[in-house]
Amino acid sequence: MSQPWIVACMTSLLELQGDERVLEVGTGSGYGAAVLSRCCAEVVTIERHEQLAERARAVIAELGYSNVEVRAGDGTRGAPDRAPFGGALVTAVAESEPPRAIVEQLAPGAALVCPIRDGLGEHLVRFRGGDQERVVAVRFVPLVSD
Repeated sequence: MSQPWIVACMTSLLELQGDERVLEVGTGSGYGAAVLSRCCAEVVTIERHEQLAERARAVIAELGYSNVEVRAGDGTRGAPDRAPFGGALVTAVAESEPPRAIVEQLAPGAALVCPIRDGLGEHLVRFRGGDQERVVAVRFVPLVSD
């Protein structure tokens, strides 16, 4: 699970207005999705491990977060059936660049926050409109695709 400060940092970097649908890749415990659900209209979160997705789905439902959809599957593919997204968070480190499918599913002007590993190490990076902003050094588990 990501530390609360990194969840808060990543969420704030999206600069949400409150009416967006947001994609999260890497549900884990569901904590990040729960935080996001208080900042936007809808959250679609994708967890690669079915057991984690089931547990997060149950916890989120028990807590009454009705605007969160938990899916199990390959998050690098995004959720094209729910696009466009007003923001996206990836909670695992990508090699060199974020997954193209997620970038393509963003609404114009929407931000993507994703940890990136490159020659300088691992950094949290905000991507928006072709620009990228390196924010802080981080350590995340690797982003895995099917």
